[in-house]
Amino acid sequence: MNRDELEGKADALKGKFKQVAGDLTKNPALHDEGVVDEVEGNTQAAVGGIRRKVGEAITDIGKAIKK
Repeated sequence: MNRDELEGKADALKGKFKQVAGDLTKNPALHDEGVVDEVEGNTQAAVGGIRRKVGEAITDIGKAIKK
């Protein structure tokens, strides 16, 4: 797991907490901010996953060429 994946998951979790806090306090702006944070976090985690898989594929290709 790389930095983008970790930070993205943390941001998504932070967004979920904001949504719950917004619901509990009846603050729609806080809830909406949480939705945005969650989406941004999920996107960042997905990009991190793609970067990791591409890196792994490049490493595998390099090992195959060396053989």
